[in-house]
Amino acid sequence: MPLADYHVPEFEPVADEAAIVETDACRFTVLAPRLIRLEYAPDSEFEDRPSQAVWYRDQPVPEFSATRTDGTLEIETEHLQLRYAIGGGFTSDSLSIELTGFGETWRYGDSEDNLGGTTRTLDSVDGQTDLEPGLLSRDGWTVLEDTDRLVFDDDGWVTPRDAHEDYEDLYFFGFGHDYVGALRTYTDVAGDVPMIPRWALGNWWSRYWEYSQDELRELMTQFRERDLPLSVCVLDMDWHVVDNPHHSGWTGWTWNDDLFPDPGGFLEWLHDAGLKATLNLHPADGVHPHEAAYPDIAEHVGIDPASGRPVEFDASDPQFLRGYFEHVINPLEDDGVDFWWIDWQQWRESPEMDGLDPLWALNHLHALDRTRDGSRPFVFSRWADVSNHRYPIGFSGDTVISWDSLSFQPFLTGSAANVQFGWWSHDIGGHFGGSGDPTEFGELYARWLQFGVFSPINRIHTSKMPYVDKRPWAYDGEVREALEDAFGRRHELVPYLYTMVRHNHARAEPPIRPLYYHHPEADVAYNRPNQYYFGSELLAAPHVREREDDIHLSRRPVWLPDGEWFDFETGERYESGFHTRYGDLDDVPVYAKAGAIVPLDGDPGFGDVDSPESLRVVAFPGADNAFELYEDDGVTCASRDGDYATTRLAQSFEGDRLTFTIGPIEGIPEHVPDDRTYELQFRGVREDVSVSVEGAAGHSRAYDEDTRTLTVTLDDADVGVDATVTVVIDGEGTNLVAESDWRRSQLEELLWNLSMPAGSKPPLETHAKAFLAGERTDLDWLGNFAAALTDAQLRAIAETLVDAGIERLDYAGDDRLLAWNRSRRIDVTYQFATYDRTGTPFGHEGGFRHGSLPGYELIELSEFETYDWAFTLEYDGVTSITYEGSASDSDRR
Repeated sequence: MPLADYHVPEFEPVADEAAIVETDACRFTVLAPRLIRLEYAPDSEFEDRPSQAVWYRDQPVPEFSATRTDGTLEIETEHLQLRYAIGGGFTSDSLSIELTGFGETWRYGDSEDNLGGTTRTLDSVDGQTDLEPGLLSRDGWTVLEDTDRLVFDDDGWVTPRDAHEDYEDLYFFGFGHDYVGALRTYTDVAGDVPMIPRWALGNWWSRYWEYSQDELRELMTQFRERDLPLSVCVLDMDWHVVDNPHHSGWTGWTWNDDLFPDPGGFLEWLHDAGLKATLNLHPADGVHPHEAAYPDIAEHVGIDPASGRPVEFDASDPQFLRGYFEHVINPLEDDGVDFWWIDWQQWRESPEMDGLDPLWALNHLHALDRTRDGSRPFVFSRWADVSNHRYPIGFSGDTVISWDSLSFQPFLTGSAANVQFGWWSHDIGGHFGGSGDPTEFGELYARWLQFGVFSPINRIHTSKMPYVDKRPWAYDGEVREALEDAFGRRHELVPYLYTMVRHNHARAEPPIRPLYYHHPEADVAYNRPNQYYFGSELLAAPHVREREDDIHLSRRPVWLPDGEWFDFETGERYESGFHTRYGDLDDVPVYAKAGAIVPLDGDPGFGDVDSPESLRVVAFPGADNAFELYEDDGVTCASRDGDYATTRLAQSFEGDRLTFTIGPIEGIPEHVPDDRTYELQFRGVREDVSVSVEGAAGHSRAYDEDTRTLTVTLDDADVGVDATVTVVIDGEGTNLVAESDWRRSQLEELLWNLSMPAGSKPPLETHAKAFLAGERTDLDWLGNFAAALTDAQLRAIAETLVDAGIERLDYAGDDRLLAWNRSRRIDVTYQFATYDRTGTPFGHEGGFRHGSLPGYELIELSEFETYDWAFTLEYDGVTSITYEGSASDSDRR
């Protein structure tokens, strides 16, 4: 029995003949000006079926030329020049591709400076782990090896290629540093990233726990009564029968009626509350006789149910797979299950088909199965392969509760964009382990949740540990406030995030992007592993380390690209370059670019992530910009046929004048609430400005000094199909941007928190503010307080004042020291000493260099694995910080 029609995509795998150049057992297919398929088949049997990775080779044929001269084939596109010495297959001597205009040439067999991709799982990982290669490299080229991937047969399921043993199938990407362009072309041939459902963008509650339906109902009610919004309720594995005579209990398909006597009624209650529900699955052990679905699926695959013989899980068998969905999965969905959490962590091979990873099969088919009723392809599962962007979203695995684990996740999330896998869901707060100290964990959890808010999917999760509690009301004081703020902020962001869902689908722009996507020529952009663009308007640099004991604030070095930036919450203005941010638990380092426009839900509620009736738009001065707010039904595939609406939000900035426009609705206006109200928050602007509005019956204004925010509320904003609303803010000849000094604000925050003699704080503040005002330029005065301060405290003050510092970066095995001296102060000095331990002491001398700290200094510590080394940074002789390591110990202090 073949698979169901909705389990078989519509492939377009055969390239236009005009794109193909064939010669002497080789076939070259020009798929795009910067993408060429390279095949070598000694028997001249080439592959035209879709592979697991590549489905759409029938692309518009780009302009190119192909010439044969003296036994050499040359293919030239606008950006690439391929040379192949005809005969003998692919070798480093026979095959090369030059990136014309970029200055790089690839030769067959070369390895590139790959920027990394992602990993299958973080199960049991405490901190970092190795990443698989991605599709991008600093060299400007990558090669996607497709030779060993399976292909789809005529029935729509995969099969081995049965190719010649020397057959090769490669895809050469030569995009230079146009990283988004490379991803866009990749999705052209591999398939788009589906639109994920709008409800997936809210807060998820998940815990591995033996909840009963009454306990879960009570818990969800408590969240609602406390105004803590949720959109998804996750039921981990104990929803099903665990105790059975056949296996360990991880696999299960039958409701545990002791815990869920009325599963349909419970799921209906969740839906009435506005929540979606997912169930955890471990399919590896198949279907055994104790399961309710056993008789039907046994008969389907030809097993006599009376025999009690188990139905083995077999990803290679279309007969089993069809029965798996029709008799096991779909009936559970009839109870009200909205989607599935595929918790596959078993083997990577299928016994009956070499090369078939069951995880890939489950991701592929479960995602497509959701489309049978018109819903979007969607599954929650681990990453299986480079093609997994078609099956969002990702479950990154059972993470250890630790600061190192939190620190690694922003880097992993950003790097995953390099394989277009942008929709990661992490165990926010960690899965297991940790100290069990509620005070220590409270800070870690709050920081983790703040990252979760500014990550693709925000899923709070815990293992079956009774003394780890992630309910916000289990905490007091600042931790509770930070948690509650994070829950609310996430649902506010849904309109902005949902537009990024559209950008990812239609433009191949991942929601989380490393800085080097937009600043590829800046070396520093490749060395900011925990900073990333959060959509088109914001840059996030979450705190991922605990507060220091004698400072009581978290330290966070930040690099801002060229241009003007504003703190998203306070409107504080920042210039480009490095600064070191120190923050309390309420500090969330998120920056808006000049001109940023960020639409928010003005009244987020529990179980409600629909297009908001109250839209709050936060806009920042400093530049012209436009934002196309995207809205549709949030769940179906109708948007493919144009069933959606966009609202253009635009501003022009002229220094002393800002004009903001809400444009008419384009597309299907039914997707926009009829009675939508607008609250426009112009953040980072002065209070003493005039405001005029056209297109609305009336408006009111208010100003918040703490956030430098001018709020203009439109009383009757008719933004129908043909209407336009224009708001003009006029500074009457004076720049609109509010005066601010983040250094002064941070200095005051430091002084509030430093453990030091209280009487010493006022004079220290006086000297520091005189320094900031330019009344003195040296740091000698700081030495007068050295006896009252620790080195860490002196460092915090010095970093705040002079924008010079050092950071150690260690991600995916790439250990580096990065130092900066933004103002190039000559009184900020360094010394770097090394001593080689590989030989006899008498035969080797140490290395030593010192001087004023350069504006930017990167030291690759991997070059000193056999060395003792020490890097000391000194601030005008007042204080210093040292990082050190040895050939046997890479500890730092």
